[in-house]
Amino acid sequence: MTFERILMVGCGNMAGAMLTGWLAGGIPASRFTVCDPAPRVLPTAVTVSAQMPARGPFDAILVGVKPQSLAEVAPALEPLAGPGATVLSILAGVELATLAGKFPRAGSLVRMMPNLAVAIGKAPVGLAATGLGAEQRSALEALVGPLGSPEWLAEAQFDLFTALAGSGPAFLYRLIAALAEGACRLGMDAGQAERIAIAMVEGAAALAAASPDSPGVLADQVASPGGTTRAGLAVLDADNKLARLVEATLRAARDRSAQMTQEARG
Repeated sequence: MTFERILMVGCGNMAGAMLTGWLAGGIPASRFTVCDPAPRVLPTAVTVSAQMPARGPFDAILVGVKPQSLAEVAPALEPLAGPGATVLSILAGVELATLAGKFPRAGSLVRMMPNLAVAIGKAPVGLAATGLGAEQRSALEALVGPLGSPEWLAEAQFDLFTALAGSGPAFLYRLIAALAEGACRLGMDAGQAERIAIAMVEGAAALAAASPDSPGVLADQVASPGGTTRAGLAVLDADNKLARLVEATLRAARDRSAQMTQEARG
């Protein structure tokens, strides 16, 4: 099976990035219907409406509204979410049990956690589901393929995945900015320092993705004994402070995600 008819309810930053990734990945625009009261400019082949479609059928329904808007949107959407439909939710903190209560007739329910790199096909996409058979699971993985890499999770891991893969890009951008700012304070032109930092991170990430070695091993390969890299790593590694800082950062994001989940339960 394939998801031939896809309804997107809400097309903000994240859902819009997903649509960009799907279209760039070769999925025809004609397969998408977008329902959004303030739609962005989209290819003409994408059907766009401010109103919920009066009828289906749709193979997949992506719910991309704000989590607090689910209660308002669900009654109008539920008639479209029948036994032949898979409901895909990118709503932070909204669990499968909550989705089942809102869409009791849906054939299957999928919780997704992407990040904005879906627009360029480079995002890990967290997935948890109920009601998916083997064929549907394969079809879903094929649908996620143009966005990046599907990662199946126990739903209990979603808060941590959100911290690592959902919030993680912001943490990395802070590190890139800190590298550039540090070089600037030490005498490099600010624009040049930022360009170099971005290019360095892009190359290092590509190498890490292609290498059979772990990032820790790669770091040691760069760091010759007594050399410049080893001198810098000694600062980062002292008292394990970088590892402890990153762990505390992830814990704060994970715990906030868990709090949001509790709030969504009402």
